[in-house]
Amino acid sequence: MSIVPRTGLRLRFLSDPGEFLAAAGDHLGADPVISTVVTTIAHRLLSQRAEGIPQPARNWWLVVSDDSGTVVGAGMRSAPYAPYPPFLLPMPDEAAVALAHALHDRGEEVLAVNGALPTVGLCATALARLGGGEVQVSQHTRLHELGELAWPPPVPGGLVAATEDDAGLVTEWLAAFVGDADEQAGRPRGTSAHEAPDHAEVLRRLHAGRLWFWVDETGEPMHLTGANPPSFGVARLGPVYTPPAQRGRGWASNAVAEVSRRIRAEGARVCLFTDQANPTSNKIYAALGYRPVVDMANLVIVR
Repeated sequence: MSIVPRTGLRLRFLSDPGEFLAAAGDHLGADPVISTVVTTIAHRLLSQRAEGIPQPARNWWLVVSDDSGTVVGAGMRSAPYAPYPPFLLPMPDEAAVALAHALHDRGEEVLAVNGALPTVGLCATALARLGGGEVQVSQHTRLHELGELAWPPPVPGGLVAATEDDAGLVTEWLAAFVGDADEQAGRPRGTSAHEAPDHAEVLRRLHAGRLWFWVDETGEPMHLTGANPPSFGVARLGPVYTPPAQRGRGWASNAVAEVSRRIRAEGARVCLFTDQANPTSNKIYAALGYRPVVDMANLVIVR
């Protein structure tokens, strides 16, 4: 626990995602779309722990509260890939700066920060000032929520759930997803830090029934859309991947529309992220009825 002088704000670092959800649940649930990344991952890691999957000791969960004890911000450091960027939700400006000082005092090396603006910018700038370096934007993202679903022009085929028999193709496409997204956004392939899921993680996703192919009239997979299980009543789509040879044919629009419809039918709200540098995906989702909620960024500190 650390207290920010003069403001009365308190920063509390927790190692248990269950304890974090208990402490910050009301705050997270008050705006579950903006909180979607943090709550989805917290619930996922709780499930993995219940399966006996160990969690890295470096992981932490952050609860920011004011002098009355009201939670006013949250974040986490649970990324499984280097440089293990924290992900921050909106919080008071003073808390974002205080977090940088707390991480510096804890001796944590932080070379990237992801999450909501302006919080991530304030935290990253303070970290660079404390440890040296320059803050650069790796990626500007935007979180969208589905309003009224607008159906795209129909294409042949339909949506089918991927199964364990599809693990090889799913693994291949998930591995290609981030690199292809970099290229579509005009960045060098491999710019975005990520870790492709291993075989065990792919199987867990398949068993959860949250990965779907759009197949053509012959049954051949043309596209892959995934979705996270609902958390606080919100399900987040991703990944959304079409191999290069199949792009521009309407597979993605129809798959995302149908997956979105199914999630809505389950009683959940639907959201997704776009890369602001990718005009194709932004155009597709806007046409389907997705509307911007908040801008976020992935920032890096270059020393």
